[in-house]
Amino acid sequence: MSTTDAEALLRGASLRVTRPRVAVLDAVHRHPHADTDTVIRAVRREHAHVSHQAVYDVLRALTDAGLLRRIQPAGATARYEARVGDNHHHVVCRTCGAIADVDCAVGHAPCLTASADHGFVVDEAEVVYWGTCPACAAAQSIPAVTASTEGST
Repeated sequence: MSTTDAEALLRGASLRVTRPRVAVLDAVHRHPHADTDTVIRAVRREHAHVSHQAVYDVLRALTDAGLLRRIQPAGATARYEARVGDNHHHVVCRTCGAIADVDCAVGHAPCLTASADHGFVVDEAEVVYWGTCPACAAAQSIPAVTASTEGST
């Protein structure tokens, strides 16, 4: 994401343009589904003086403004993504925690119709698919090397 694009997004959301905000937006665009520590490391590569608290505050402000989305699959740390406003879902690897986007299953938001909405006006459905990513599946199918098989050729 260019600095000009980040500045335009911030102004469009009526947020003041600051170096930490631009840096965090850029980091999340470059690292989809990044946790806070990943965002902090990415920001500090460009701006070493930015504090942990500043990054936390910027993530909160950008999420509140709708420029970022915070997701937190069960049992996982919070992650941030720049893909907002389209009601997509996620697939999560149970082994390594990798996360990928999954487009909306059917139709327009909220993608799913609740069997009983209890009078709520539903505007979003969050679905998390759980499984094993291709890399972990491949690693699991490789037989372990043992002492008895190492020397036999």
